[in-house]
Amino acid sequence: MQQKRRLHDAIVGLLVTIGIALGHYVSAHWLLLPAAIGLTLLQSGATGFCPVYFALDRLLPAEGEADSASCCAK
Repeated sequence: MQQKRRLHDAIVGLLVTIGIALGHYVSAHWLLLPAAIGLTLLQSGATGFCPVYFALDRLLPAEGEADSASCCAK
């Protein structure tokens, strides 16, 4: 879970930073990206559902659990 949390924080932080930089240098419309991320974080806190964690759960197996069909299975 620690690895997924770090990935989540990195993805969200990167998207917010990119959105702010593009909003400053390219167009103010890019500020909608960090606003949407902020609304998603509020929704996630209220409902417990986070799209980033949903995607990470699909892409990464649970820690300590390897799928037998996985290339990393022992």
